[in-house]
Amino acid sequence: MQRRDFITAIASAVGATSLPLVAFPALAANPRPAVALTVQQVIDLILAEIPGAPFPQTVDTIKAGEANQAVTGIVTTMFATVEVIRKCAARNANFIIAHEPTFYNHQDDTTWLEDDKVYQFKADLLKKHGITVWRFHDYMHSHRPDGVRIGVLTKLEWQKYYEEDSAVVTIPQMTLEDLLRHAKSRLGITQAKVLGDPRQVCKRVAIMPGASGGRSHLQVVKRERPDVFLCGEVNEWETTEYIRDARAMGESVSLVVLGHALSEEPGMEWLVTWLQPKVGGIRVTHLASGDPYSVNLS
Repeated sequence: MQRRDFITAIASAVGATSLPLVAFPALAANPRPAVALTVQQVIDLILAEIPGAPFPQTVDTIKAGEANQAVTGIVTTMFATVEVIRKCAARNANFIIAHEPTFYNHQDDTTWLEDDKVYQFKADLLKKHGITVWRFHDYMHSHRPDGVRIGVLTKLEWQKYYEEDSAVVTIPQMTLEDLLRHAKSRLGITQAKVLGDPRQVCKRVAIMPGASGGRSHLQVVKRERPDVFLCGEVNEWETTEYIRDARAMGESVSLVVLGHALSEEPGMEWLVTWLQPKVGGIRVTHLASGDPYSVNLS
């Protein structure tokens, strides 16, 4: 069936349901399918709730496997690492929805990796276990509300402070030191880069998970004038140096860099509760790809 026909047929046969999520307004949940779903049908169910989808240009494509494969189980994750692939296979799941690239570049271009043993090992592992990987990045951020940001706010227990389409939340007053302690505890982070005074009082927090880039960061800082800018990853010659100079001239703004993977992982965890009611009896679970770095051992 075409995407629209497929969704309409399910709706007619089963009827609509809805699922309230945390402290946010209920998001429409597509009916529970009474039939087995293929990878493409699961993707279509997801895209049905993304404004403007399908996009003419997007990195959200299938990176390995087949669109017509029947789904036995779904795993959400930040990165489809070798470890995640193995754990996925052990759960009898054959569909990984990953937020970031699988093959080491934004477009997942593999033409330059044909003779690379690391790429080949990973590709062979996916093929061996019959696992399909689809990237859910552009569409995830285009969901309203942004799926990654809402996942992070939920994990931080700050969802009640969310303002629609805003990168800033106003939280109860706390010091930067306490804010960092709270963020690390709730997000499961062992280390973070901090630029600021631990005693600084913070209320307005700008949250930009992942790596949206220096200009995007600085536009939010200039426009919103937050007490602290909480992000995933920076180019140190951009955001970091701007915050350092701003503080030197007397501005009261701090920077906390949590790490790319760990700052967005809560979004992929949140996706489980959003997706499960749409796919009926297919089990959806989250496997964290984890922090690729270890604590300094010296």
